[in-house]
Amino acid sequence: MSFTHPTGTRGAKQPGRMFRLMNRLIMGRARRTDSRTMGMNLLVLTTVGRKSGQPRATPLAWFPGPDGSWLVVASAGGAPANPAWYLNLAANPDQVTVEQAGRKVAVTAEELHGAEREQAWKRITTEADQFRKYEETTDRELPVIRLTPR
Repeated sequence: MSFTHPTGTRGAKQPGRMFRLMNRLIMGRARRTDSRTMGMNLLVLTTVGRKSGQPRATPLAWFPGPDGSWLVVASAGGAPANPAWYLNLAANPDQVTVEQAGRKVAVTAEELHGAEREQAWKRITTEADQFRKYEETTDRELPVIRLTPR
């Protein structure tokens, strides 16, 4: 199934400039080591910009998926709009890499739906309750994406 989560009508404010600056620092650490922030595992997701065609790197919390895959959530902190990296994945799901602890892996992105999403969501919110709070802040269902090594 494709990437289908629409934008919501309410939610938290999109992260601003200071958040983006902090992300740059976090990305450097996540690329070099098995790092954790706020108790969560981190990776650096690199997508291809849907408009620019340029690489776009974003640090994200991840959760173990089946068979060595990574699960990530397009939460945008509970904002009403999906994050830009989600839109880039939708446009180019086979032009994605994950960097973690000095290792770079080409992956394929797949949005989870139905029972598969619910099972992953339960696991994610058990490990990191703030994702449940993000979803309560907005009226959109937060997309869960599985990143599978190619």
